[in-house]
Amino acid sequence: MGGAGGGDVKNAVWMRALVMAGMILGLSIAAYVALGVVAADMKHQTWTDEKADYADAKNAYDEAVDADVTVENNTDSPIFVDYANAYNDKVDAHLSYLTYRVAGLAILFVGIIFTAFLAISGLVNSSRPDEDHDDHHGHDEHEHHGSASPIIFSFGCLLFLLGFPEFADGLHGLMMGSSKGTIADLSLSMIGLTVVTVGVANWWREDLPFNGYGEQLATSDPFNGQHIRKAGIWVFLMSEVMVFATFFSSYLRMRTEWCTKWAQDDGKCSSDEPIVLTASDYLRPGGGVVDKFGDSVGDFWTMLPGAVNTFALIISSYTIVLALKVAKSHDYKAPGGFMGKLMPTKKAAIRNYLIITLILGSMFIVLKLVEWSHLIAEGFTIGTEQGSIFYVATGAHGVHVFAGLLIMLYMIFKAETTEWNEDNAQGIEYFGLYWHFVDLAWVVIFPAFYLY
Repeated sequence: MGGAGGGDVKNAVWMRALVMAGMILGLSIAAYVALGVVAADMKHQTWTDEKADYADAKNAYDEAVDADVTVENNTDSPIFVDYANAYNDKVDAHLSYLTYRVAGLAILFVGIIFTAFLAISGLVNSSRPDEDHDDHHGHDEHEHHGSASPIIFSFGCLLFLLGFPEFADGLHGLMMGSSKGTIADLSLSMIGLTVVTVGVANWWREDLPFNGYGEQLATSDPFNGQHIRKAGIWVFLMSEVMVFATFFSSYLRMRTEWCTKWAQDDGKCSSDEPIVLTASDYLRPGGGVVDKFGDSVGDFWTMLPGAVNTFALIISSYTIVLALKVAKSHDYKAPGGFMGKLMPTKKAAIRNYLIITLILGSMFIVLKLVEWSHLIAEGFTIGTEQGSIFYVATGAHGVHVFAGLLIMLYMIFKAETTEWNEDNAQGIEYFGLYWHFVDLAWVVIFPAFYLY
């Protein structure tokens, strides 16, 4: 990771992390109250009313069938039409409630994580007197050192993963209000997350004053003369390509053996072979999922979160490039009009482009969780072959996006404090390589899992 060197960072700078943490926490709480409480409560009331209407319509329909007033599943019967419409209205009301409730909770969750990383990093790094900072940097201003941060970070990940099964059960139980799961189940994973945060805080302390001098160069082939950090990110991305390749190859291998709706329509399945419903069947128009009338319920609006996320990541790759371009510029000139007010100085331009990238990435996470809640509510769960590969692949990608957001949070903090410029802009460049990979991975995931 980064190394020590560049200059002194006063405690007052680190304390600004607490101010940023407070702002993020305040905004996330306000968004949660507006979406997850106020709007969700109204949608929940609508859902409750629709459930009551459905219960009345179902009782009337069942009584009519028992009395031979109508034939079961007679779509021309007014009683069946009322019953089917009430069922569809109940489902729609439930999904609408989930949209606001999950969106509010997701924003709050993301905000709390961002707040924790900023607050802990600020407190840890401002805990020493300023004189200690001066002594630490005074004799090695242009010299890099080995970092303990990766070891600390890896140990925290180990603890988190060791406790993850109990963590998942405990969190699910607490959220659903069931007796399964206690606070104790969360303990080992929470300790792991705390260690991870401390490792990140230590990395912030090492990298924040770095001003571009003393960048280590590789001395052997095939990266001779290249920055070690740049070579390292390329090696890391090559390993990531292999990770996601296993997801795609596994999905395509399983998909060829499934009798999907498309395969049945093309006459490629035997008459007694059951249809396997994929995520695209729940999302695309004309999919294999039907309502009480026998009509497909696949709709463009249920695919909208995935489509919006595609554009969000593409745009975010553009904004990170703009941040790098401004950082490397020698004579920045503010644009005219509204953009000039938004980007009046070089410092503001870099910071704001990074903030836009952070917002777009955060929107991706929120919409992904909303989409998952809809799919699970409609019966597409992780307990099936097609569900497991979908949630593992899209979940792994979401974890990569979220990890990138935490790094971006630090970059915004650095842009606001010690600043980026043409000498140290390679930090944005290296992160940009990772972010472009995350973008490209989604460009492949979206058509493979959502459209095919």
